[in-house]
Amino acid sequence: MNEKFKQAFTHYQRGELNEAEKLCLNIKSNNPDNFQILNLLGIILFQKKDYHQSIKFTKESLKINPNQADICNNLAVAYIEIKQFNDAIKFLEDSIKINPKFIQAYNNLGIVFKELKKYDNAISCWKKMISIDSNNPQAYNNIGNIYLETQNQKKAIQYYETAVKIDKRFYIAYYNLGNTFQKLNYFEKSIENFGLAIKYNKNYAEAYFNRGNSYRNINKLELALEDYLYAYKINPKLEYLFGNILSTKKDLCDWKDYENDMAFLEKNINHNKYIINPFASLSVIDSPEVQKKITIEYVKEKYEKNNFKIEDNFFIKKSTNNKIKIGYYSSDFRGHAVSHLLAGVIEKHNKNEFEIIGFSLSSSKRDKMRERLEKSFDKFIDASSKSDHEIYELSKSLNIDIAIDLMGFTKLNRFGVFLKKCAPIQINYLGYPGTSGSNSIDYIIGDKTIISKKNERNFTEKIIYLPDTYQANDSKRKISIKKFLRKDFNLPEDQFVFCCFNKKYKLDPKIFNLWTNILKKVPNSVLWLLDENNISTKNILSEAKSRGLNSDRIIFAKPLPMEEHLRRQQLADLFLDTFPYGAHTTCSDALWVGLPLITKKGESFASRVSSSLLNSIGLEELITTSDHEYVKLAIDLANDEKRLILIKEKLIQNIKNKPLFNTDLYTLNLEKAYKKVLETYSKNLPKENVEV
Repeated sequence: MNEKFKQAFTHYQRGELNEAEKLCLNIKSNNPDNFQILNLLGIILFQKKDYHQSIKFTKESLKINPNQADICNNLAVAYIEIKQFNDAIKFLEDSIKINPKFIQAYNNLGIVFKELKKYDNAISCWKKMISIDSNNPQAYNNIGNIYLETQNQKKAIQYYETAVKIDKRFYIAYYNLGNTFQKLNYFEKSIENFGLAIKYNKNYAEAYFNRGNSYRNINKLELALEDYLYAYKINPKLEYLFGNILSTKKDLCDWKDYENDMAFLEKNINHNKYIINPFASLSVIDSPEVQKKITIEYVKEKYEKNNFKIEDNFFIKKSTNNKIKIGYYSSDFRGHAVSHLLAGVIEKHNKNEFEIIGFSLSSSKRDKMRERLEKSFDKFIDASSKSDHEIYELSKSLNIDIAIDLMGFTKLNRFGVFLKKCAPIQINYLGYPGTSGSNSIDYIIGDKTIISKKNERNFTEKIIYLPDTYQANDSKRKISIKKFLRKDFNLPEDQFVFCCFNKKYKLDPKIFNLWTNILKKVPNSVLWLLDENNISTKNILSEAKSRGLNSDRIIFAKPLPMEEHLRRQQLADLFLDTFPYGAHTTCSDALWVGLPLITKKGESFASRVSSSLLNSIGLEELITTSDHEYVKLAIDLANDEKRLILIKEKLIQNIKNKPLFNTDLYTLNLEKAYKKVLETYSKNLPKENVEV
């Protein structure tokens, strides 16, 4: 029997589980009370993920020989797999009684308590491990995980760093450090630690993926793509990896495999729930229904399943504030598109009725816009060093009535702040053109162009319909007094200048094909684009050449301070919008300086912003609904100087007379909306759509 047992064990060690199981069952038929065979059977079946049978045989083994700490532990681990945690606790405690220094049992007991959210108990187990073996890196790493899960990033870092001091090759702790620094927006430190995780585990797909995310956040796009592609080689099914590859390639205007990539996305989007993140989906999908599905799944996966409990009834009480307290939360309180739009509104808020508090969620260099905003808020809080939980607690302590999330799922967002309801009313506004996908966000601010009646169902929020347009604008935006000539930017003096100053991720081969057709039909014309990075510029020129356009038909604009950038736009003749993610602030920029813009209206929020703005300024004639209309209108306007002059004159007149740039009127309407939703809440009425 001993020889047969050795054979069975050898098969098990080699991973030949079926052979090992057969031999063990054969031995058992003749030796039914051999606890070693029964225990090995339990181990084999556990490896085969047949947990119920594993439990059956392990129990039989334990019944025959009850004083085996390792068998009690094995049985508990199987119970953990089927989430019978009370049984797991019983057998782990039995294991520890038998062997009070059995480290693995303490470790597994900590894991069970963590699953049950009994964090203090879990930490006690792992601290017991440390008392037995002070040089156990796993225990320190596990405690770090608890602190990370409970939003105490500083404590988490301490324990992870202790783990790698004990074992410098402990790659999991480096990975966890990378994630923690990433959550705090310390991207250089996160890159360093992901690199160390990779150094000690060359095939760590998750580390490559997350390092790529950090590179992306600091605009090192080539390095990000390199990491994503390496991760894809290791594990192509890694959640959200494909979507990040696709969006980074779009940033770089790398369209070589675009059709295949899109076909793969469309084929798999209904089968692989976690293929693309919400923000990345906006530039490739024009379906509010699909975007809602993607966002709901993302929130569940990234937040709600990781200990973020939504507490809808937490605040059922009438505000005692003398003024309505509005908290605006953003990582972009600087020279950023959202701030350029919102600054005037913050200044115009009625400070007799409202107390306006700004929460800056990430560190940024001080600039003129930052200084302006700090002066404009009644209170400005630098919360960049605080965890999501700390910001949530701070918001509660300040008794915020309405929390405004200005970021959604854009870069450097802190969506975790809002998952537990940091204020009685939470609103998705301005920064993210789509649904939050979360019941924690009560309303989204839109208008009747942005969100049609038929699309209301594709938002998890109730809709606040502002009149005219949802988008704020600052009537005090300065335009440089510098005098620019076309030759200053290598623009031809005697040719028609089309332009698009949208970010490159909004471009794709389809829209570029339309632009190419326009340029060919208007031979005496050029296209003026942003020069964001050398790779995208090179790729755009290559794409133009492949379509039969000379390189001199595409001209690139180097970065300039915003006031100067606004001024130089006046040198262009017509702005061509992108699709399905159109111009937002860039549309307002163009209209503010008197530059007409044509757009193609789709179904999604992101595809209808320019249409909303054009409606608000009385230029509905520049809205198209098909590729054919879009191309035809661009060509017609380029070939009809008088018609274009009349449109420009109308635009300049409407800047003064139409609602789009009337910051006073807009702020008044926004405040009416805030009062309405707060009244609904204070009366404990069900949430409904709101029209102002």
